[in-house]
Amino acid sequence: MASPEVKEILERLATGSEPSRDDALTLAYANENDIEAMVVTADQMRYETVGQQVTFTLNRNINFTNVCFVGCSFCGFSRTKNAKDAYFLTFEQMIQKTQEAIQLGATEVCIQGGLEESMAPTHYIDMVKAIKSAHPEIHIHAFSPMEIDYGVEKTGMNLDEYFQTLKTAGLGSIPGTAAEILDDRIRQKLSPVKLTADRWEEIVRAAHRNGIRSTSTMMYGHVEEPSDWVNHIFRLRNIQKDTGGFTEFVPLGFIHYETHAYKFGRARAGATYDEHKKVHALSRILFHGLIDNIQLSWVKLGPDRGSELLLAGANDFGGTLMEENISKKAGSLFGEYLSAEEIAAYIEKVGRFPAIRDTLYSSITPFTVSQKVK
Repeated sequence: MASPEVKEILERLATGSEPSRDDALTLAYANENDIEAMVVTADQMRYETVGQQVTFTLNRNINFTNVCFVGCSFCGFSRTKNAKDAYFLTFEQMIQKTQEAIQLGATEVCIQGGLEESMAPTHYIDMVKAIKSAHPEIHIHAFSPMEIDYGVEKTGMNLDEYFQTLKTAGLGSIPGTAAEILDDRIRQKLSPVKLTADRWEEIVRAAHRNGIRSTSTMMYGHVEEPSDWVNHIFRLRNIQKDTGGFTEFVPLGFIHYETHAYKFGRARAGATYDEHKKVHALSRILFHGLIDNIQLSWVKLGPDRGSELLLAGANDFGGTLMEENISKKAGSLFGEYLSAEEIAAYIEKVGRFPAIRDTLYSSITPFTVSQKVK
């Protein structure tokens, strides 16, 4: 049974009222009974917004290098350039990986990597050109705001020039990663070298201004408090009100096992199950009417737990991925590939209807477990 205060807030927001920060803070600090009421409201909002379909995309992750000088304390993936297991994929290797993905039905490659000091100034631009020239049909979803910032620094271009050059080369959209929590107090604890919250926002707004849409994300379960979720989400709400450029919001639970932040006692051991439910429900409630798609991360949550969050406001299952290195190196236990049939089975298990989408949600096609990807 929800508390009277939470019940009143949920009933008011369910009718389309704008949430205040006080509303959001009350929900963010909700107790167990209130969380269940939030889940019910979030699920109803999900139904009103997208119905019973749960979407996913056929894609491949390509992490082109693990060499990185930034030193994020929550990352178990990065290596120094002289490390035994350091790698840097050639364009030819990336083209081959893209070809393999297309043969398995993929319509998107998601490309991100570490920041390597000796990288050529136009490396990201040349990479997109090479892949798009070889496979013009593929959607290239690439480069976090941190990578964009690095590319701008390397080339000396301004943001608009850089995005227009990438767009001409064949970039389709960017991942809204490197966000973590958009508060410099938190960012200093996690990664002092990383771009500031204001710079992240500036880059994302520039992408949207230049016709390049992005996802949006939030990493939780480390050093932040529930009030930080609220501040982060309200910042994203304001961007979306101005640009309309976010395709989805993806809550990313912190994977702690192999990270320095956890090993040295600076971060807690990830989120609890109640926190996972609360964050996904809160996301749906606070983004209602602004961002239609709330994506779960099956790599971080596991597909079983992920499918349960389809009942707490989420409506997108992410992608097939085919390879995933960043969560894996941080200690994720849940593999790096699910077939379309496997994803569809997890979706159907909770009574929803699977559908394959493209990156920008402009094409959505129903799919069942008995079907095969063409």
